[in-house]
Amino acid sequence: MFGFEDVIKGCVKNNNKSKEMVYKSFYGYLMAVILRYTNNRNESEELVNDSFIKVFKAIHLFIIPNDNLIAEKAFKAWIAKIASRTAIDFLRTRKTFLSIDDVAEEAEPISTINVISALNVKDILKLLDDLPEIQRLVFNLFEIEGFSHQEIAKIFKIPESSSRVYLTRAKQKLRTLYSNSLINTYETNRT
Repeated sequence: MFGFEDVIKGCVKNNNKSKEMVYKSFYGYLMAVILRYTNNRNESEELVNDSFIKVFKAIHLFIIPNDNLIAEKAFKAWIAKIASRTAIDFLRTRKTFLSIDDVAEEAEPISTINVISALNVKDILKLLDDLPEIQRLVFNLFEIEGFSHQEIAKIFKIPESSSRVYLTRAKQKLRTLYSNSLINTYETNRT
């Protein structure tokens, strides 16, 4: 049986069996990453495959930590970043989300809503799908992928302040969607 390090080294040597193991092991993970950026299944499958092509071309650059558990987590983070950038590059070519006409330099104040719910991950991802595309992208990059506003601004060629506004608006919209979801759940359970 091969260890994780052996599989990665096999990929570096262009071993098809090793590449297949990586592809099968991480396909679902990369699909989940890509689906946060585009909810079109066909586009997502294509972007996942494009991401793997980039991963295998650059795998020699991945530095394998000594601990296998840490190595696998580091690899997942590395390929997630590649997949995120692949999705963003694809969306940038479409240029459907780069309209920043509605962005003000100052964000509206955020109202706090304190509610407890049993929303599961699918419910939360559905709420993210309901955000306008640029808000969803900025939210994903900042809150989930850990990008800074400066990095996001460079990716989308927008001012940092616009990135902050998009994030604020995404959070506001998520709060509203979340509240509406709770109300709908409550009313459904009452009847």
